Amino acid sequence: MTAQVPVAVRARDVLFSEWIKLRSLRSTYWTLLVAVATPIGLSALVAVTLANAPGHGPPVDPLLPGVLSLEYAVLAVGVLGVLTFSAEFSTGLIRTTFTAVPCRRAVLAAKAAVLGAVTLAAGEVVAFVSFALVQAVLSGQHLGVPLSHPGVPGAVLADGLLLFVVAVMGLGLGAIVRHTAGGIAALVGLILLPAILALLRPPWGARFGRFTLVEAARQVTALHPATNLFAPAWSLLILLAWPALTLLTAALLITRRDI
Repeated sequence: MTAQVPVAVRARDVLFSEWIKLRSLRSTYWTLLVAVATPIGLSALVAVTLANAPGHGPPVDPLLPGVLSLEYAVLAVGVLGVLTFSAEFSTGLIRTTFTAVPCRRAVLAAKAAVLGAVTLAAGEVVAFVSFALVQAVLSGQHLGVPLSHPGVPGAVLADGLLLFVVAVMGLGLGAIVRHTAGGIAALVGLILLPAILALLRPPWGARFGRFTLVEAARQVTALHPATNLFAPAWSLLILLAWPALTLLTAALLITRRDI
């Protein structure tokens, strides 16, 4: 009789297998390079622009350059998330994966854990490096804030969370749609289309907008959060609910299909 493999050992093996797959994809390195280098460069550019702008407008939010720059990086990690699952469907490798690990939800969980850990680490590195760079530029005009300033540590940490959120959403959509182009289109639509509701006339824009991914992200990363939206703590829950619901939907569908 074959001895039963402990659950912890099986979980470790599945995680290690998904880590090998992720690091074996050439797209992983290019995507992470874009997701790291682009926001850091853009944040410096925006900071220089703000530092040299005429001082006639409203006070500059010292965290704004970092937030704006990361918004350009989320699509890159979102595509990586979609590819993490859709690439296996397109090559047929998913049959081998599900044969080796019959519990499909365990595969989904392992992919989410590995991808989430990588993108969370990358996001936090980008957030803190961008913050340090931006404040170094803005401090020359006495516009910067130290990391010890109230509200700043939480905002910077939340800023780095954005890559994790969108990457895991992409993973869930890749498992749901099972097609790379379709998954990317669904990801873009899921991010941008609900945000249109925030453009409605007051007070409806804020009432609907507070539930959108874009407004929730801006609320938790702002030094001075908007008063007509949810508080940052509630906005953080909204932000995390988007990838959670996407993964839950994927977990429900992944066991009801032949492949």
